[in-house]
Amino acid sequence: MDPSHPLYQELKKLNSEQYSAVTSTEGYILVLAGAGSGKTRVLTLRIAYLILYKAIGPESIVALTFTNKAAGEMKERLLKLVGPKMASKVFIGTFHSFCLSLLKSHIHHLGYTSNFSLYSEAEVKRIFKQLAATYLNQSGELPPLDNSFNALQMAKTLGEKPHDPANTWHNEFLISTYDSLKTSMRAFNAVDFDGLLELSCELFEAHPSLMENTVKNVQYVMIDEYQDANPMQFKIATHLARIHKNLFVVGDDDQSIYGWRGAKIENILQFPSDIKIKLEQNYRSSPTILKAANAVISHNKTRHNKELKSNTAIDQKISIFHAPSDLDEAQTCVLKIIKLKEEYGLKFSDFAILYRSNALSRAFEIALNNMVYKTAEGLKRGIPYVVFGGTEFYERSEVKDVTAFLRLCYNTNDQEALLRIINVPRKGLSDKTLDTITSFQRKEKLSLYQTLLDLSHLHSHPIVPLISQKALTSIKSFTSSIEKARSNFSDGKDFHITLQNLLDSVNYSQAIKEEVKSDKMRAFKQESVDMYLDNLKNFQNSKENSTLSDFLGTISLDEHFVHDKQKNKEAVSLMTLHSSKGLEFEVCFIIGLEDHILPHEKSIKLSGLEEERRLFYVGLTRGKSKVILSMAQNRLRNGKKEQSNPSRFLFEIPQELLEIGSYQQI
Repeated sequence: MDPSHPLYQELKKLNSEQYSAVTSTEGYILVLAGAGSGKTRVLTLRIAYLILYKAIGPESIVALTFTNKAAGEMKERLLKLVGPKMASKVFIGTFHSFCLSLLKSHIHHLGYTSNFSLYSEAEVKRIFKQLAATYLNQSGELPPLDNSFNALQMAKTLGEKPHDPANTWHNEFLISTYDSLKTSMRAFNAVDFDGLLELSCELFEAHPSLMENTVKNVQYVMIDEYQDANPMQFKIATHLARIHKNLFVVGDDDQSIYGWRGAKIENILQFPSDIKIKLEQNYRSSPTILKAANAVISHNKTRHNKELKSNTAIDQKISIFHAPSDLDEAQTCVLKIIKLKEEYGLKFSDFAILYRSNALSRAFEIALNNMVYKTAEGLKRGIPYVVFGGTEFYERSEVKDVTAFLRLCYNTNDQEALLRIINVPRKGLSDKTLDTITSFQRKEKLSLYQTLLDLSHLHSHPIVPLISQKALTSIKSFTSSIEKARSNFSDGKDFHITLQNLLDSVNYSQAIKEEVKSDKMRAFKQESVDMYLDNLKNFQNSKENSTLSDFLGTISLDEHFVHDKQKNKEAVSLMTLHSSKGLEFEVCFIIGLEDHILPHEKSIKLSGLEEERRLFYVGLTRGKSKVILSMAQNRLRNGKKEQSNPSRFLFEIPQELLEIGSYQQI
């Protein structure tokens, strides 16, 4: 290879362990990549190495990630190394996007059609409650069912049927509703996110000959963040690697923090590797931060033995303080941000405040809002901040409405979408009218949309006498608008114009006026709709022969459909320790380090003490040059002030690494 080629230059920069990981291509390979050790770089360079050095066809490489952000970063880097033509042929995406693509081609073998809808967890939960009401023969308020629903969801994640051996009645209820839920989802031609994995596994296991070509064509399988894999994802990986047996997994068991949602740390602990490589050189954090993190995580028994090493000589001790109350803790942290910003010439975006649960952020938001500080222009009140984990763009009610219109145009069996928008804006369809229509369609085993179409065209329809003329007129107008939009979408006309015309036709702006009263909120919601239309336009323009299916799949799977303007702000980041994984900041505050918060008392029972310790380890390794730890002697819990004890994890940090100070002097 030409020494001036970007890949050649990048390979020269690797340390020996990274180079070994990139150039080891055959067999089952486990790369234990510690925090900040350059795993994304290794993964991307390995794909380029396979294509350019080993002459492997890019279409025979599959790289699976857990977030769209990680996939996007890998695609961007690969593009620079191998060029757009070859980069576009490599599949780089999440497990869910891979399964979505697989099911689009083969789901008809499982009793669905290819224009299936993707349901959110909330939509699946509504169907579950309807099924539960039928099972319990109850029309009024249902008993609490969250634990039962969570058990069903976890069973799907684990690839098994739900069971409750301690309670015979509950066990029968779970099995019955599990089977009924699968039947209902098939009837609605809908799949949820766990279902994408479950149905893909079913394809591999029930139709092995059908999937033979898929497996034959995949020569190299690569998986990022393997410690987060659940049993279904593990199965998919092994199915894909069945013939060529080239499975390359990268992960860090010390950062396995998602046991509560089905991730199995055993997948990485017991991976049957032919080659094991440890990436222990950290390119992010100072020596003191890494010594503290290594000391803490060494108390875990179920782990691969490894120790992170720093490549920087710049160092300062970890600061720790104990404030009288949560308000004092917040005030002290915010004052420290101002002090460090001035002392080291930092930006507000260099700071992060990390916590175990979202409830802890409120005191810090108040302190940040009220802080007065000096700027070049004079005194200013309020430090800008961003709370991660707030309502994302696609979670806004108006965006869900607009998406529901698209979903219905794409899949008229999508009953959840239809029920969301059939009376938006209000058009004279009372609850009684809807109950009459839905009761009829369930009895006759028809789709709800087909029933509405029949009511629009058949004057002799059996339930016409039971429905007011105003309601019938509204139904006819609604189905006419949907049918016209469906025709335009099918003809490939500009998606954003078709959607805009549909929203105008149903007078969606009136729905916004009905929902909120202030002009400011109405303008905000209309801006969301306009942004949605703009994204639909950009999507269609950016991809040749793009379809409505492609767009709906993208927004359903992408947790960052629209970049929130706030996230580009010069602002302090507030987020949970879970949300911080994969990020880095010059200065990190880890707050609320008390024994009932971290380790979290409920989570110890659910995921165990070692996962809570791994969460603290993740927090420590987000910091680049400085970490500040804090706790409160008294904290409000359930409206009452209670005394708290320091987290047991603090005693696992060697004292010589700590700078203990008064909260008033920190």
